[in-house]
Parts: sequence; C-alpha cells; structure tokens
Amino acid sequence: MIIFTHPACLLHDPGPDHPERPARLEVVLEALRLHHGDADWREAPMVKLGDLRRVHDEALVREVLEADVSGYRMLDPDTVMCPASRAAALRAAGAGVAAVDAVMNGEDLTVFCAVRPPGHHATSGAAMGFCLFNNIAVAAAYACDKHGLERVAVIDFDVHHGNGTQAIFYDDPRVAYFSSHESGIYPHSGAPYERGVGNVFNALLPPGSGGFRFQNTWADELLPALDDFKPQLLLVSAGFDAHMRDPLADLMLETEDFGWLTRQLRALAQRHAGGRIISMLEGGYDLDALRECAVAHLDALR
Repeated sequence: MIIFTHPACLLHDPGPDHPERPARLEVVLEALRLHHGDADWREAPMVKLGDLRRVHDEALVREVLEADVSGYRMLDPDTVMCPASRAAALRAAGAGVAAVDAVMNGEDLTVFCAVRPPGHHATSGAAMGFCLFNNIAVAAAYACDKHGLERVAVIDFDVHHGNGTQAIFYDDPRVAYFSSHESGIYPHSGAPYERGVGNVFNALLPPGSGGFRFQNTWADELLPALDDFKPQLLLVSAGFDAHMRDPLADLMLETEDFGWLTRQLRALAQRHAGGRIISMLEGGYDLDALRECAVAHLDALR
C-alpha cells in the first residue's frame, strides 16, 4: 500500500473552532504511522494547473491560487482560506493524480491519500463545504483522459452528499458516482431521482440510521449497481462523519461498518479493476472516531 500525504496539508487553517481543523489530519497520520508504518509513504506532489482545469473553471482556479490572502478569507460561510491554503489545496489534488499514476503503472494496487482540505463539495465553479478543489474529481478525470479508462467509479460514503463530484460528472458516462448520505442535511442534494446519464446512484439514509440499514443499503442497492458498472478503477471518497460520535450529523454507524464496506469494495476491485483502488480522506470531525475509522479502513484496504 502507498500512502500519500504532505506537511502542507497540516498548515491549512480555517480558523479557531472550525470543524475542519488541522488536528483531523494529525490524528489520522499518527494512527496510520502506528498501524501502517510499513506502508510506502510518499510526499504528495503539487497538482498541475492543466489537471485542475479538466474539472474546474478558470475563475475558480484563479480565486484559490491568485487571490490576495492575508489572515482569513471567506469563500462562503463555511469555507475559509489562510495564506497556507493554496499549497495544501495543490498537494491534496496532486495526491489523487499521483495515486492514479501509481496504480495504473503497477507500482501498487491500493493507495490512501491522507490529505486535506477535503474535496467532494467543490463544483466546477465554486469552492464550498470546506472544499477548495475537488480532489477526487481531478483524479477521476485524469484517469480517463491520461490513462484512457472508460469506466471509473467514485464511491462516496461521507455522511454529506458529494454534490460537487456528482455535478462535475453528471453528463459524463465514463465516471459513475455511488453515494450513501444522510437525508435532510447539507448540501441538500443527492436524491435518488438524480441519475445523470444513468451514471449517478444515490441512497438516502434517514437520521438515526445505524449500521444495519447502512450495510443493507449498500448490499441491496449500491453495490449491485457498482458491480454492473464493472469499473476499471475505484476511487473512494472516504468520509467518516457518519460515525455515531460525529458532531455534524445524525447517523449511528460504528467503526466496523466502514471496515465492512471497504472489504466489499476491495473484493469488487479485485473482480473488475485488477484490484486497483484509491481512497482519499474527506470528512470526519470527531477525532477519536476519525482515528479509529481511518485505521479500520486501511486494515480492510490492505
């Protein structure tokens, strides 16, 4: 297994009391170095501008990379930049591109990108929901355009719907999007009738849903659709904020639920994608739960 990360991702600081704080990545890295210190640890490179422009408008690229930032700069009520945010965003997106190259070139079959800021809410034209660039969308588009893949799957089990990822690929049949998320919360998208060109699969989980409903929803609805798609590469938006201890949502998952789904995804990758699976950190805001879930996720990936 390869793990991509970079110290720059620890320096992105949205301000005091912001839930998407540097400590999130600190606890993940501490736990992974303890439990997976023998992995192939690599520094995430900076993403190239051309790779960003595949999925993002030039105006957004310039807003993030060229705007004058001294102190804090609000991009929306939840999304904040500081002077170190540019470098963190470039490394987070660059990790996904490097991960695609690594698995497609046969260096390893599984990669985890321990990076922040997260990405799945960022749309083509807007940073939002703590996200500056859409890291996983950049990776998916790169896999299609640079490696010629025709079927790339994005699997998103973050408690919040990845509205940005869905919107970017809504009319692109090369990329299929599969998501379970809590109903009635931010960003208020991801209804089951949102189907794109037949490449979007959303499942809503009512507040209070636990592991039984989560596992059955994936086993009965989303995993069969993913199997039918026969992806050549799996990309995972690994958000752990559906855990029962997370403060920003109301699902009741336990750590083992994430391990269970990861094992299903790994088996599916072995059936269809030569075992190739890349996971990128998204949400998760209770530090103890985040630490436990990240370890369980990587245990299952390996």
